[in-house]
Order: sequence, then C-alpha cells, then structure tokens
Amino acid sequence: MLTLTAEPLTAEAFAPFGEVIDARVSSSFAINAGRTQRHHDLARVETYGENAHTLINIFVSQPVTLPLTLTFLERHPQGSQAFMPLHGERFIVVVAPKGEAIEPGAVRAFLTDGRQGVNYAAGTWHAINSVLEREGEFLVVDRGGEGDNCDEYPLDIEVRLA
Repeated sequence: MLTLTAEPLTAEAFAPFGEVIDARVSSSFAINAGRTQRHHDLARVETYGENAHTLINIFVSQPVTLPLTLTFLERHPQGSQAFMPLHGERFIVVVAPKGEAIEPGAVRAFLTDGRQGVNYAAGTWHAINSVLEREGEFLVVDRGGEGDNCDEYPLDIEVRLA
C-alpha cells in the first residue's frame, strides 16, 4: 500500500496536475458599475472529442474518515474537471501525472484550506472527491459529450494528514 501525507495545496506544487482556483491570490477588475470584483480566467476548461461541451454541476459529497483509504485513481482524458467548494469545505486532493500507467512514487496528496478549488487538467489521474469534516457542496465544471471519458486505475493508497 502506498502511504501519503497530504501537503498544503499551493499553485506551484499543483502546477503539473492543473490549476489551483483561489480568488485571494488572483488579479481582478471591477464590473457591474463597480459593485462586483471579477476574478477572471482562473482555470482553463478543456473539452475534447466529438460533440464536446462544458457542463456546470453541483456535487454533494459525504465526508471521508481518516486515514483516507483509496483503491483507485481516475482520469478524464477528454476534458478538465474543476472542483470549487461552495461553503468553505476542506478536501483532500490526490493526483498523479498523465500517462497510461501510474508510477507510485509520483503520486501526491494535497490538503485544501476550504477556500481553494482545483482544476484537474485533462488526463491527470486523481482521487474521487474526498471532503473532510462535513457534507460538502462543490461547483464542478467538466466535459459532456460523446465517448468514454473516465478511466480507472487500481491502486491501494492511504492518505494521512500531517
């Protein structure tokens, strides 16, 4: 079994897997007669394949117990997948680089702070949504369209918090 300790989520550490979505560190500009601050272009939405289109969803996830035990990672080769917590939910992010197989030494675990979201780049291996403490609601942006867009790779992983 692969045992990981989740590290704090930073844009630099997460860059090989996609983008961190965090309005606290993004540039912005005023819109709507100055009443709204727009944090623009926080993540790249990728949709590939026939009749591909962007979906906006709400996922409601039940909390996990620690240590977190995973039996697989998944990937979406035809599109990115972004998760943004709606109510300050912290969650664990487990990722591995793109490729046909997963090298256990390349798997990483991150812990969000409740105001950060992630955008998994197309083809990036990742764990299922793993919210901590309480039920979580997430705005999820991903790909719809024809073709198989979810692969699973069996892997026994245990994730602990520092």
